[in-house]
Amino acid sequence: MKVTAQRAGAIQPAGSPRPRVSRWPRGNKPKWIAERQETLRALPHWDAEHQHVLDGRLSALTPFQECLTGQMTLPVGVVGPVLLNCGQYQCDPKGKLQELGREDRQVYVPLAHTEGGLSVSIQRGVKAVALAGGVRTQVLADRITRGSCFVFSSTQEAIVLSDWVSEHTEEMIVWLTDPDNPLLSQQVSKTPLLSGHAMLHEVETHVIGPMCHVLYRFTTGDACGPNMMTRNTYALNHAYILERFPNDTGITPLRIFLEANMGGDKKPSHAFFQFPGHGKVVHAEVTMPDTVLRRVLRVKGTDILALEHAGLHGAHASGMQSFAFTPASAIAAIFAATGQDLGMVGTSSMAQVTATAVTRGLHLSIRFSGLEVGTLGGGTSLPHARAYLQLMDCLGEDRVYRFAQIIAATALCLELSASASMAADGSRNFLQAHSERGGLRE
Repeated sequence: MKVTAQRAGAIQPAGSPRPRVSRWPRGNKPKWIAERQETLRALPHWDAEHQHVLDGRLSALTPFQECLTGQMTLPVGVVGPVLLNCGQYQCDPKGKLQELGREDRQVYVPLAHTEGGLSVSIQRGVKAVALAGGVRTQVLADRITRGSCFVFSSTQEAIVLSDWVSEHTEEMIVWLTDPDNPLLSQQVSKTPLLSGHAMLHEVETHVIGPMCHVLYRFTTGDACGPNMMTRNTYALNHAYILERFPNDTGITPLRIFLEANMGGDKKPSHAFFQFPGHGKVVHAEVTMPDTVLRRVLRVKGTDILALEHAGLHGAHASGMQSFAFTPASAIAAIFAATGQDLGMVGTSSMAQVTATAVTRGLHLSIRFSGLEVGTLGGGTSLPHARAYLQLMDCLGEDRVYRFAQIIAATALCLELSASASMAADGSRNFLQAHSERGGLRE
């Protein structure tokens, strides 16, 4: 007998009626939230003891995602004070960063996570770094990118577009901010069709067969900015290129894709591990005296250098994108506490760590190629995110570069502490830390 698979994995005879799929509204009106919750409560495997995830005042959360049905709590540890010397920056009209000055700060950093040993490891690194004089941080570049793709019937046509874009780049930059641009006054779902905050600075092309990938590079102020640049990119593709290119050349693309995997969004990639990156390119460094390494971290500089040597070979042999010990743990914990887009942890964790012997000590550095962060917009408007950003004096305008530097400094503290645990005494300290603090829940 011929059979087909049901939705739940059971088997029914071919030709049987399909199982009824319950209506699942996506909106966030109170009646729809209640309807979704009642559906979940009626599931035979639902446990009433878990009712707390569906309780609470959800009205404040409705702007932040669709299908809102419940909420959750994450434990937040706070480490510090992180002692750092950070730069104050602004972008000039061409998108080049200018350092206006430097300041010494002591910052307390919130970490939302359930990884046993993480907060205490960072705190140990914070203590060691403070005794060494603190972390020095710098922002090297700022670009967020969107990689569109125009598909043609031949490679030659794709090359024609590549040349045409190169000739019209400056005009495209001006067009986006031209006060006479009629799109500036148009809206879609009460959102302006064009963003005045996503500033275009460069456009590059990459031809692959009959495809011309067009890479737009923006700055987006204090917002992370993916939605801003998406709107502006769509306008450039359809209202600028598609309106002009066919008239100028007699060639019309067969397809246009807003993003086709060359923009670096939410995916670690070799191109954006290089300069100028995808997001904020941030560097943090510290020089650790031998006395502090021994007294606080119970390790010698030669131990960490030996670990780096072995790790570099292991990273190369496994084809790792970048080389660092565990930056993603710090990135994810800060992102969760401050309302950042968690899908960007992968790109933001691309890092390169160096360890260099110096006189009576060790110089350590970490470079992040694409910290995708914001202090305005999106999840930063959540009540808890606002509170934790304010805790670091990173809420609102003119704070995003400070925030990026705090993240890099915190990640360096973790790299130092975790590397010391792994490097010393056959990694015994690393085992003990995870057994004592992480094993209790496993």
